[in-house]
Amino acid sequence: MALPLVVGVDGSEPSLQAVDWAVDEAARHGLPLHLVHASRWERYEECLPSFGTDRPAGELTAEYIVGSCAERATLRDPEVKVSAEVVAEDTVTALLEQGREAFAVVTGSRGRGAVAETVLGSVSLAVAARAVSPVAVIRGGEKNRAGALRRVVLAVGDLVEGSAAVRFAFREARARDAALHAVRSWRRPARPRMGQSPLEHETSGLIYEEQAASVLSEVLDQVERKQDDIAVHREVIEGPAHRVLLDVSEQADLLVVGALRRRDYTGLQLGRVSHAALHRSACPVVIVPQQV
Repeated sequence: MALPLVVGVDGSEPSLQAVDWAVDEAARHGLPLHLVHASRWERYEECLPSFGTDRPAGELTAEYIVGSCAERATLRDPEVKVSAEVVAEDTVTALLEQGREAFAVVTGSRGRGAVAETVLGSVSLAVAARAVSPVAVIRGGEKNRAGALRRVVLAVGDLVEGSAAVRFAFREARARDAALHAVRSWRRPARPRMGQSPLEHETSGLIYEEQAASVLSEVLDQVERKQDDIAVHREVIEGPAHRVLLDVSEQADLLVVGALRRRDYTGLQLGRVSHAALHRSACPVVIVPQQV
């Protein structure tokens, strides 16, 4: 049985965008869709009006949120199997637990408490930094979210954090009938080494560029040979990794970034590049964990 695509919903506009994106994603992969709303309404029951019914307002609100989101999902694609539940837990804990048996967890870029589109919600950040499953944070423009550009970008970092992200990116490119754009950044030292002339320092950039291209080939070659039906474009770009990825995300449907998950560490596990992508990418971002 296929693992579900889990979506965190809270009734906000970003979470509705996440529902729409997740319906399309579930349809591409033939997955069931499971909507989750975390609510601890019992804790505040005495503080909330009942609106003239015997049932607490918090319970009614939670059921309305998941019910309306499930209806929205079904209307978008009746062929996708949709289920929904209210979980009596805080949102981060609920989504992390649900993600243990999920194809991926999907969240909006912010919840009802965020004040601007550029602000990444704390829930999205915490889930992306701790989940054992891939986490998709839905952000960016309408054409990027809709998959209109037919381009999946794979951020190629260190070899140790690449394999799971590479497989995920190839799978997405195939499901979307899209090209895969694999990118690795490189930078030359800011200053010449001792005894190195300015000209030698300038030409040394070729060495760093070649090293980046070598890593790109090592990461992709083995997988690409098995995926010869997918158009793969490789590019090494000079500049800070986070800036390079933010630039290429403007013309992408999806940005896939690997993240290490150390078994002996329980805190947030996100590098600078992943953090920047989650906050500022122009397209949806998927953080794919790699256990080490």
